[in-house]
Amino acid sequence: MKKGFRGGAGFVIGICLFVGFDAFVLAQRQSGVSSTAKKETNRMFHASGEFEVKMTPQPADDKSAGAAIGRFILDKTIHGDLDATSKGEMLAVMAVQGSAGYVAMEQVTGKLNGRNGSFALQHSGTMTRGAPQLSVTVVPDSGTDQLKGLAGKMTIKIEGARHFYEFEYTLPENP
Repeated sequence: MKKGFRGGAGFVIGICLFVGFDAFVLAQRQSGVSSTAKKETNRMFHASGEFEVKMTPQPADDKSAGAAIGRFILDKTIHGDLDATSKGEMLAVMAVQGSAGYVAMEQVTGKLNGRNGSFALQHSGTMTRGAPQLSVTVVPDSGTDQLKGLAGKMTIKIEGARHFYEFEYTLPENP
């Protein structure tokens, strides 16, 4: 019974958040406020390079629920056009060999093509019978200092033990 209640409570909370977000958007529209009201000229940029990642396993909260959820602390050193360090956390589940999913949040601090600051990245990845799908995006409005207004998507490629990134992003013309 306790397991069902937790799942039901999570569902109710999710619905409340969804309805609350819809109400917020409707209120903005009715008041004439629009997410596109702020007109800034942004240029598209590209960054690429390599990174090392250290994943430190953390104890699982609840080992009794179906597939175990793995928790990891992430520490990255990033080289190339993005010269930075990153700290983050990841949750992952492997259902069967070759099928898994993960989510992660990380805070990146350093220099991006000569601009100092920090920003957050949000990861969502799945693997379906060996076929990977990954989305890594900049958390909106998370850029600081000279990276204020940063938006973009990152792709990650792993070859052997080496990790590479390609980062397509926009920044306002005047930092």
